[in-house]
Amino acid sequence: MTASNSNAPKQNCRIVAIDGPAGSGKSTTAKLVAARLGYQYLDTGAMYRALTWHALQNGIAPSDEPTLARIAAELTIDFETHADANRVFLNGIEVTNEIRTPEVTRHVSEVSAHHGVRVAMVEKQKAMGKKGCIVAEGRDTTTVVFPQADLKIYLIAAVDERAKRRLEDLRKLGVSSSIGEQVADLERRDHFDSNRQHSPLTRAKDAFEIDTTSLTIEQQVDRIIGLLS
Repeated sequence: MTASNSNAPKQNCRIVAIDGPAGSGKSTTAKLVAARLGYQYLDTGAMYRALTWHALQNGIAPSDEPTLARIAAELTIDFETHADANRVFLNGIEVTNEIRTPEVTRHVSEVSAHHGVRVAMVEKQKAMGKKGCIVAEGRDTTTVVFPQADLKIYLIAAVDERAKRRLEDLRKLGVSSSIGEQVADLERRDHFDSNRQHSPLTRAKDAFEIDTTSLTIEQQVDRIIGLLS
């Protein structure tokens, strides 16, 4: 697994880890923080989505932990990251848009909850962070993947605002939905992610909590960059 970012010069090779529930602004914020710093951007959620998409394409049940864990260890996942895009490749094939469909979203929490899957993915993620100079985001990056991170951030936002953001993301993909559907889906995912047995979504004790409900993306990025100063 590799990632690339060729923007600003790297500084001190620190690790920035960002966690939070779906729709809290993790992906866009982390991507822009990485671009500002010239760091690699690691979207851990995209890795689980890629596995979920692969499973659905190949008729593998989201409940089939042994098969999913084996495949997770075997898959090659690569990122090409730039200021305005994070392209995801699975075994050399781009799946950037495919992994964001509602079908993948419905099943990714179940797939990512399997212990064997998480062990395989965390191993890949830790290997990527060995040299530092990385901004990682997901649901357990501050607690499991990079507990030694130089800066830990936990983003939150009101569920209605998160639903609006998800609806806009789906609109860009040409997918129809509604605020009500997205609120229900987010609440379902929040419950599942926070109560799963392995690596549940939780705030690290030393993480800075940032409420993004009323913040622009630029303000979120500035806040995190400021904490690194």
